[in-house]
Amino acid sequence: MRALFAAATACALSISSGVFAAEEDFLKSIEGQWTGGGKVLTSIGGKNVNVSCKMQSDAEAASFSMNGTCRALAVVSRSFNAEVKTAGNSYSGNYVGVSGKPSKLVGSRAGNTIAFNVTWAQPEYGDRDAKMTIQKVGEDGLRIRTIDQDPKSGKSVVTTQLDLKRQ
Repeated sequence: MRALFAAATACALSISSGVFAAEEDFLKSIEGQWTGGGKVLTSIGGKNVNVSCKMQSDAEAASFSMNGTCRALAVVSRSFNAEVKTAGNSYSGNYVGVSGKPSKLVGSRAGNTIAFNVTWAQPEYGDRDAKMTIQKVGEDGLRIRTIDQDPKSGKSVVTTQLDLKRQ
């Protein structure tokens, strides 16, 4: 019986360490300096504003951080940052964007994408809930997208999409 328990424990540990290694490898793959641009929606039903962005991402075995700045119209600049920890493929942390207040991130990774449920610190686009994805695109690409819901129609609306390349 002890041998069976020891074998089961060893198997469970090797599976969990394999998951840990997979997450660590993924996090290391999104580490680095990134530049690019995209679009930010000013309001639901409003216009998209083109932005250019720079971001630094740092990764540890079970966490990562992103710190960046996006510029619009060559004069308006906004900083953002995220601090995220992982346990297996579950992710949680904080994101600070335009409001300057920490919003909560909770999600998981599937393949090359971390999908978060976001709880904004204050209402954004009519409520406090949104979705955010961080997607590894090829070897040197990263896409960050936020999706909110139009309070009138209930339809999903992409409110931010940034396409970044590793420098």
